[in-house]
Amino acid sequence: MQVTRLTVSGLRRFEDVSVSPTCGLNLITGDNGAGKTSLLEALHLMAYGRSFRGRVRDGLVRTGADAVEVFVEWQEQAIFRPRKAGLRHSGQAWTGRLDGESVAQLGELCAALAVVSFEPGSHALVTGGGEPRRRFIDWGLFHVEQDFLPLWRRYSRALKQRNALLKSGVGGSQLDAWDHELADAGEPLTQRRLQYLEQLQPGLSQMASELVPSLGRASLDFQPGWRRHELSLADALLLARDRDRSAGYTSVGPHRADWRVDYAAAPQRETLSRGQAKLTALSCLLAQAEDYAGRRGEWPVIALDDLASELDRKHQRRVLERLLDSSAQIFVTGTEMPAALQEMGIQPTWFHVEHGAIHLQL
Repeated sequence: MQVTRLTVSGLRRFEDVSVSPTCGLNLITGDNGAGKTSLLEALHLMAYGRSFRGRVRDGLVRTGADAVEVFVEWQEQAIFRPRKAGLRHSGQAWTGRLDGESVAQLGELCAALAVVSFEPGSHALVTGGGEPRRRFIDWGLFHVEQDFLPLWRRYSRALKQRNALLKSGVGGSQLDAWDHELADAGEPLTQRRLQYLEQLQPGLSQMASELVPSLGRASLDFQPGWRRHELSLADALLLARDRDRSAGYTSVGPHRADWRVDYAAAPQRETLSRGQAKLTALSCLLAQAEDYAGRRGEWPVIALDDLASELDRKHQRRVLERLLDSSAQIFVTGTEMPAALQEMGIQPTWFHVEHGAIHLQL
């Protein structure tokens, strides 16, 4: 998957800019606050429906602009014609087009363009709450299994209806019906998540052995959201019903699922340092990208924000060497060329951001 054109308007410092990246490595430099990260935000917005720095309404729209607009054109190996997607988002409402047609669901845009982003907040994948880890699993399944999104939507709808009944105090047959629907969707949803993590395990172990070898073998531990080894989801919902009525929400199920990375050399699941958490998160993201490539036959776009600040020179080199051996299109941002690139003698396609404009460095 290769982005051939990215056009952005109304996004933070950018009034209207366009860039035509090449395959392989694209370096984007600029002073702090110049807007280099915003270009990766635009790609992330198209691929996830949100920025990796928060919601659209939280400062993403340029002051004085009505909305942020992103247009992306890219090429896929299996499709001989270019693909195109456009998104206009005001922070409150959005409109989108994909290959010339209007889209009704934001997920249709997110399913089209695959981007894996590593940025300063990525350590939350390891140190934060369960939501980013559930999103991580579901993103992978969303892109490699076509029937996963309808299953996820079915579960989400049933959960919303059950919670509404719990808050209103309604029970009886209505609650029974949504319990049944929640269990019917939740059991296969959980099985897909478990299988996905099992698929990631070998790649994660290998990646972590390169990036954090001192911690020993890495393994993934899945927590499904209820005592799955003891009882079915239907039984768990029934047992929790009185508690859920008092609380006004559903306390068990896949929406409470989580997972963690355990290391052989970190007994009793010792707390990782910030640096170890970053490298663990990066290991997970790169393992996910490799899994995507293995299943889809092409790599997702890789976006590495502020690489020199996030990784020391040794780890920069390890990551870049691995990615450059693949067919991935890579975006790297920084205030200057990362030291590892200079050591490796790599000459990337180089863009510089200054005064709200982007210039190709020759």
